Amino acid sequence: MSNKKISGDLFKKMVTNGAIHLKNNHKEVDHLNVFPVPDGDTGTNMQMTMMAGVKEVSQDQSNSIVDVSKILSRGLLMGARGNSGVILSQFFRGLYSEISKINNGSLTIKEFIQALVGGYQMAYRAVMDPVEGTILTVVRESAERVLKDQKKYTSIEDVLKAYLMQAKETLIKTPELLPVLKEAGVVDSGGAGFIKIIEGMLMALEGEILSELDAIQSMPQANLDYVGAHNLGEVDIKFGYCTEFIVQLFDWENFDINSVRNPLEQMGDSLVVVTDEDLLKVHVHTNQPGVALTLAQKFGELKTIKVDNMRTQHGNITGQDHSGHDHSQAVPELAPVKKPRSKYGLIAVGQGEGVKTAFKELGVDMIIDGGQTMNPPTEDFIKAIEAVNADNVIILPNNSNIILTAEQAASLTENQNVSVLKTKTVAQGYSAMISFDPTATIEENTDVMMDVVNEMKSGEVTYAVRDTEMHGVQVKNGDYIGISKSKIIVSCKDRYEAVTSLLESMITEDSEIATLFIGNGVSEDEVEKVVEFVASINEDCEVETINGKQDVYSYIIAVE
Repeated sequence: MSNKKISGDLFKKMVTNGAIHLKNNHKEVDHLNVFPVPDGDTGTNMQMTMMAGVKEVSQDQSNSIVDVSKILSRGLLMGARGNSGVILSQFFRGLYSEISKINNGSLTIKEFIQALVGGYQMAYRAVMDPVEGTILTVVRESAERVLKDQKKYTSIEDVLKAYLMQAKETLIKTPELLPVLKEAGVVDSGGAGFIKIIEGMLMALEGEILSELDAIQSMPQANLDYVGAHNLGEVDIKFGYCTEFIVQLFDWENFDINSVRNPLEQMGDSLVVVTDEDLLKVHVHTNQPGVALTLAQKFGELKTIKVDNMRTQHGNITGQDHSGHDHSQAVPELAPVKKPRSKYGLIAVGQGEGVKTAFKELGVDMIIDGGQTMNPPTEDFIKAIEAVNADNVIILPNNSNIILTAEQAASLTENQNVSVLKTKTVAQGYSAMISFDPTATIEENTDVMMDVVNEMKSGEVTYAVRDTEMHGVQVKNGDYIGISKSKIIVSCKDRYEAVTSLLESMITEDSEIATLFIGNGVSEDEVEKVVEFVASINEDCEVETINGKQDVYSYIIAVE
């Protein structure tokens, strides 16, 4: 049976099916990583982004496609992880922008095609410097194809089949558009993940509904690392109920967010209040969840509600709670730190106990757990920005795949000046923090810190997960590889040889200090030999070693 229109219920089935299909195949997408290192996470980021949206949609009972697409868009926006996840969330935001213009509860063929066009246009606007040969090209050429041939289609299935066919054709040619893909011998991973979503949506149209049990699952909680949070012991939880809800506002154009934020600040802590047109999303820890909900009802209709008893969860803080959900990563949610308003709040992304400690010692207020293999969602950044409670906030993403997520969070923040430094490695973030001046303006700090980033050198040593050839270097599966300036400098079987070759390419007679973050599994003897090697290259170069305890990377190096 062919569909002439897409109702809200059908659209919900389509996006849920698409999310599940991607989830079931996300490892395949992860393996398309350009670099042969164990951090291929595009598929993981995209499926977690989609599942965040599906979770919100599954809790909504509306059959209006406008409502469904709006809630999906908001869920994706808050759950977006990594560059591809952010672009994906913006694609569906573009869909909603077009769907919101219709006057009935379903989409016609022509309106669906226009929504697909709006999706690609919004995705392009989300990226400052769009790069062809990526997911952006896939969504654009697919939409342009169906727009050009729109008079040919007699059903929604026809449209999506043609859209999918063009998406696959475009994906195949992405290596010709982006040389780094061709050199690595892979197609664009973001485009491949997007195709999995479209395939799942088409399956739903044709009656092949995947198990919704796979889709409606517990999403990872925010993973903000507060000082001392891992040594809580018997914590007295002042506000016992983690309360979250979404409200559809009655009069969103005249709504004053402070009319909700101010009273809730008096009722609890760990408060996050975010608006998106007529949607209000609130997260608060309070002893009066009913009062919070009653307050919200003054301004709109409650769409979703979630209330958890944190005292019960705290009894199982290191493992499973009574519901069977793992809350070991959500410890900071149990003991939020309420601090007075300050001039500056500093947020950094990092992984590894020693890495986090090093950033805290430099004055970072909050660490968001993440990096390679695990990119935090937009909502983690929004919660962190709220929690530091500062007039000016500086974020150090410390990973090229997290910058766009941080920038999206900054764009959603009100009443605070938020600057996202484009730090692509932990080494860059660490060097930038050393130059932070609390007496300077945020503009002055941003300029000075980025000057440091641009002038210093950073590098990492990790291991290869497949055979390849990149930048003229032959790489074998299992080799240790040294990377600097997004290029593979060396690949060899011996880790000491890899790190010394990398250091030799980075340290010159003008180098003054080399900072080495030591990863898990590296012996003290090896570290001593590496320090001696640096002295043999430049005896005046000071070496600082930090036991970073990070995974994936044996060494993270900063040279100034």
